[in-house]
Amino acid sequence: MNTIALSRLMVLGAALLFSTGGAAIKSTALGGWETAGLRSIVAALALLALVPEARKGWTWRVWPVGLTYAATLVTYVLAIKLTTSANAIFLQSTAPAYLLLIGPVFLKERIHRRDIVFTGALIAGMTLFFTGVENPMASAPNPALGNIYGALSGAAYAFTLAGLRWLAHTPGNQGGALATVVAGNALAFAISMPVAWPIHSISGSDTAVLLYLGILQIGLAYVLLTRGMKHVPAFEASTLLLLEPVCNPIFTWFFHGERPASRALAGGAVILLSTFAKLWHERRDA
Repeated sequence: MNTIALSRLMVLGAALLFSTGGAAIKSTALGGWETAGLRSIVAALALLALVPEARKGWTWRVWPVGLTYAATLVTYVLAIKLTTSANAIFLQSTAPAYLLLIGPVFLKERIHRRDIVFTGALIAGMTLFFTGVENPMASAPNPALGNIYGALSGAAYAFTLAGLRWLAHTPGNQGGALATVVAGNALAFAISMPVAWPIHSISGSDTAVLLYLGILQIGLAYVLLTRGMKHVPAFEASTLLLLEPVCNPIFTWFFHGERPASRALAGGAVILLSTFAKLWHERRDA
């Protein structure tokens, strides 16, 4: 197998691992804050141990960006615990819409006409999640609140992406992306534990899920992603990573029987198609 093909499989593997997060988070009996904090500390330690690049690029700039990533991690887990996996991951996938709004302010980036169309499409897709009333179910006990956390996760992720761009364009900070991921997970643990404490009991199955989430779903996924991205063009890698929001609800349906509302699926389709169209136009114009 040649290097390009292997790298594509690595990126696909990372996307698949990321996509199992929803089903795995719903598999633990721990609450959202406990799951977010313990998952993140395992992930931080796993990344430091497994990825040499994660031990490089540490400057003070890593921490403010890490804080926005911590907000992304915590709000995403809270969303998963309260609403369907489809709603949580699709709402987080609206991050590019927020990014197009904050980019000109923080990064002095120009907005093009097609960016406005793209943002409108994402907002339309997101709006579908907040129309009508969703019935609670065992795996999604409070969809309305969970959808709010999902939207907040998308906004926090947009600030994280803006922060990573800021790091990439700052002399001497080009290698800080993985350090930011570690810092974000460490901060997510620090933020979650005061709310989660005291943790009364953790079963063996809960421990197994947390180890899976931290070591494999985050740690190994980032190992595969960082290795694969070295040889896969940005457009292709971004397209392959769209497998995550596609497969996330499928895994949750398979393991938990969770069926998202039809309007949520329609909103997710709008978000995914709009994102792919934007990536395609950017590739064509490059």
